[in-house]
Amino acid sequence: MTTAGPGSGSGSGAGCVITAGGAYAARLARAGDSWFPERWTLDGPEPYAVPLPGNQPEEPGTEVQPMADGRVLIRRPIEGRHAFSLLYPTGPGTGELPLGAVECPDEGTRLHLLPPAPCGERAYALAVGRRTTTVWLVAGGTFGPEYLAEIPGRCSGGVWLDRTGRMLALDREVGGRTKTIVVDLERGGEVSPLLQIAADSDDRLLLADPDSGLLLIRSDAPSPGEGRLGWGVLGSTLPVRFPESLHPPDLALTPFASQPGQALLPEACAVALRIDGPFGTWVGVWRPADRRLHQLRAPDGWLAGSGLWTPEGVLRLPYATEAEPCGVAPLTAPIAAPPSSASSPSPSPSPSGGASTLVEPPRPTPSTPRPVPLQQAPLGRLVTK
Repeated sequence: MTTAGPGSGSGSGAGCVITAGGAYAARLARAGDSWFPERWTLDGPEPYAVPLPGNQPEEPGTEVQPMADGRVLIRRPIEGRHAFSLLYPTGPGTGELPLGAVECPDEGTRLHLLPPAPCGERAYALAVGRRTTTVWLVAGGTFGPEYLAEIPGRCSGGVWLDRTGRMLALDREVGGRTKTIVVDLERGGEVSPLLQIAADSDDRLLLADPDSGLLLIRSDAPSPGEGRLGWGVLGSTLPVRFPESLHPPDLALTPFASQPGQALLPEACAVALRIDGPFGTWVGVWRPADRRLHQLRAPDGWLAGSGLWTPEGVLRLPYATEAEPCGVAPLTAPIAAPPSSASSPSPSPSPSGGASTLVEPPRPTPSTPRPVPLQQAPLGRLVTK
């Protein structure tokens, strides 16, 4: 399988990073033992890649991120500094526009790019120190990297809650517990709580769909010491739910994309998940209303953990092989009616040629108090159901 380059991630750990609009992607590709940036164009009749090599191979820790105008942001760590530039093709060569650098003299500080902003015109980074976390605007500002906010505690993750790039959700560790907060980037980094399922639980936000309000969460509230996937709705008064279909034995599930265009229909919103198990890595598709986890074979060379939904419900998965170094495989997940209580097929530990399913059994009467609802977030008033 083609892998991402050194330091790939941009907050997602995916083999490539895709703009929120789906027009471009970027990754670090390999040529022998060397790594170089590569931009993919995805919105034409056929996807194609453009290499953007610099004067020398990229070093470990380098990150790339596509912008909506087709340029590629690159972050290069250089002796306590993080230098940012925009790369673009110039005939046979690569043009480079330096943007400046962020100084991180403390060896304990780790800086990484946040997931692509919804607008595609700006890019942000998170500098995580020993006791505080700093949010930086590293592309799209006026005078190079701009300091935006300093947040007490060590933060991780990074999920956009709206289509404007104003509300950023981060998972903050304070006092040995992790809770999700919301940072308002238009109000000087004002912080408010978002996710607090139980006082002594670790609660993290993994994915949010701005159209439907669907949230995918990992928490150990239902099983202390064991993180489980659950779902809720932004601003809803209903509790977070942890369906058995999202807790298959011996498999690790990580959501990476949600279906856009499902305005106020969180239960119909499809979610794509990376599934890691003893037989490798493949794809899962799940909808709250379906109560099933559909398991589907990934294309050869899938850049695992990356993909994009169309509003029509087609999941586009980027892949790269020796025969086809730039490809996108369309995957349409089956849509089934919610299972009856009498239907409960056994789960499959690996994907077959078609789709296999994990079906959530009827919920038993809870013997312990249910988790408390999502706390009201600044954006919550926009989604009430």
